Formats: sequence, structure tokens, C-alpha cells
Amino acid sequence: MNSCAKKCLKYSKACSQISCRQWIRYREDLNCAQVAVKKNGSMTLKEVAKRLGVSYVRITQIEKSALSKLRKKVFSKEYTNYNSK
Repeated sequence: MNSCAKKCLKYSKACSQISCRQWIRYREDLNCAQVAVKKNGSMTLKEVAKRLGVSYVRITQIEKSALSKLRKKVFSKEYTNYNSK
């Protein structure tokens, strides 16, 4: 957890550093994605959508794209490792 997230938690004050990569417009989680994860643990895609201010459908699109990229990486490494033996 970065220092600004720790400070936000310590003082229970919403983060004002909009330029921060972890900043989200969600005051209940002190405007911080790291605080949101620490407070809530695993979240559903609907909860993530709510925090990011986008639709559930958009979050599922992002998830599918990320999983596809991960699969390509994993399978390309397995293929490379298999051929190098």
C-alpha cells in the first residue's frame, strides 16, 4: 500500500491527489482503490463498476480482454518452454 493510501486510512480522510493512479471517485472508500480493496476484500464486478463509475457491461468487457491477454501469455510461454526441452 502506498504512503498516501496509508495516510488516508490513518486519518479517515478522502484522498485529494486526483493525479494518483489509485485515485477513484468514491468517497466511501476515501477515493482510493487500495483503500477499497483493503476495506472490502474481494469485490464483485458490479461493485467494481460502481466504484469506477462505469457500467457492469464495460467491466465484463475489460475482464474478458484481460483474461484473453493472460491466456495468450501463458500459452505462448508454455509452448516456448515445451519446445526448448
